[in-house]
Amino acid sequence: MIATTRAERMALPLSAEVIKATAEKHGVCVRPFTMEVGDPDTGELKYVPVPCGSTVESVCLPCARKAKALRQVQCREGWHLAEEPDFTSAPPSKEQTELMEFRADLVQAYQGSKDDPVEAEELREEIRSVDQELRQLGMRGRLPVLDPPAKAGVKRSTKRRQDAPNLPRRRVAKTTVGREFAGKYRPSMFVTLTCDTYGRVREDGSPVDPGAYDYRRAARDAVHFAALVDRWWQNLRRVVGFDTQYFATVEPQKRTAPHLHAAIRGSIPHEVIRQVTEATYHQVWWPHHDRIVYGDRMPLWDPHAKAFVDPETREPLTTWDEALDEIERPAHVVMFGRQVHSKGILGGSEEAGRHIGYLTKYLTKSTGEVVAASTARQRDHHDRLHAELSITPCSTRCAVWLLYGVQPQGVTSKTIPGHCKGRAHRRTTLGLPGRRVLVSRKWSGKSLADHRADRKTFVWDMLAGVGIEKPERDTSRLIWRKVDSADHDVPPRAHLLMHAIAERISWRAEYDRALLAAQGPPGAQETSAIQQAA
Repeated sequence: MIATTRAERMALPLSAEVIKATAEKHGVCVRPFTMEVGDPDTGELKYVPVPCGSTVESVCLPCARKAKALRQVQCREGWHLAEEPDFTSAPPSKEQTELMEFRADLVQAYQGSKDDPVEAEELREEIRSVDQELRQLGMRGRLPVLDPPAKAGVKRSTKRRQDAPNLPRRRVAKTTVGREFAGKYRPSMFVTLTCDTYGRVREDGSPVDPGAYDYRRAARDAVHFAALVDRWWQNLRRVVGFDTQYFATVEPQKRTAPHLHAAIRGSIPHEVIRQVTEATYHQVWWPHHDRIVYGDRMPLWDPHAKAFVDPETREPLTTWDEALDEIERPAHVVMFGRQVHSKGILGGSEEAGRHIGYLTKYLTKSTGEVVAASTARQRDHHDRLHAELSITPCSTRCAVWLLYGVQPQGVTSKTIPGHCKGRAHRRTTLGLPGRRVLVSRKWSGKSLADHRADRKTFVWDMLAGVGIEKPERDTSRLIWRKVDSADHDVPPRAHLLMHAIAERISWRAEYDRALLAAQGPPGAQETSAIQQAA
């Protein structure tokens, strides 16, 4: 059809939209960033599109779907493991111990050369190179710092609060696999934890009485929710007596408060989960921040004192260490709500697959998309919570501390009082900072990179079965460099997308050929989760 009028021409899809839709159809990243790749052996230089890796569908649909499928595979493989993952550390090599001896000598020389700044800097640089070489030899873990802090950190009492019930403690065994019942059943758990109530809410999540709704506690609970969850895992392991493993996702409720869905390996009594939840709390040992000191007039940076000062008296604000020394009680205490849901799930059952889908349901949506405000009441509720979050410190380095007359850690002349770029203060996150997916280290015995490698190996084996051999490429010798904005040789993104689409069509044809050969007679279906993620 040939458009004749302006309205008809404007109704036609743009070429960029057609390219994007084609890329999404074939699973090609729609917003890749370009890298310059050089081969030092041949001197060849080319530009390669690298997937953006976004986990949000509204940003990049193909990348988000791949990430979700990978998480589903990770959740499925670790939920009902029958054998313990092997994490036995290899013994230190001779080269590692010799380098560590050399580092010890360098550190001793550094401690005796602090009066000579030039020699001390040379030794510091030599120690850095030794540390880098140790990493290259396969060592993990932290090394002792050269200059320990002059002042030791303030230690708080670990005595339990009197208003919190006591919990039995057992020695945590190294086992991570749950018990087997009747020789064939190995149940695990699905648990949902929520925050406490801040006031009555309607079905759409908006408060019945906004004036009585405790927005301050809601904002602080959201900021410190991750720390509360970490404490819950610690308490659970101490009570049940084994190294509990989990795959959990953090999502916002309709009232915008965070809640946790967790797949836990092994069977745990429901009463134990409720007791642990009731007895778990997190104390925030920060300076008290209940009253804003600087509202209309902000503190100023003094270059001579290298600190923020009062705009009128020119007196330096309280430093972070000084504010901590004055603390006698926690600034806030976070606890879970009374609603605790726990359910036993059998491995390999239809119910297990349904709960995996429930766990990963909202992983491809941003927080703002999950709790989108469609009514005036919801928008007002979100605005009130965001206003409280904007004056709630999110970390020890948050610039919001300056509003309360306290200088945060790492404060510089570039710090803007009251303006922090942390995710907790954004309108789109509503206090849900950090990662949406929480996975314990011994969950499946693999990292996400290992699961990607499994997917790649599976596809290559399928292709090899029909005679399509993919040559192994050594990419370790290649030199990758970010493309400079002034580089005029970089091909347009549309060209890179078209090339990637053609390449993906060719790959898909090869894979379909291998899949048909593996299925055998017509009508057979392949339901492997790894293939779904491919």
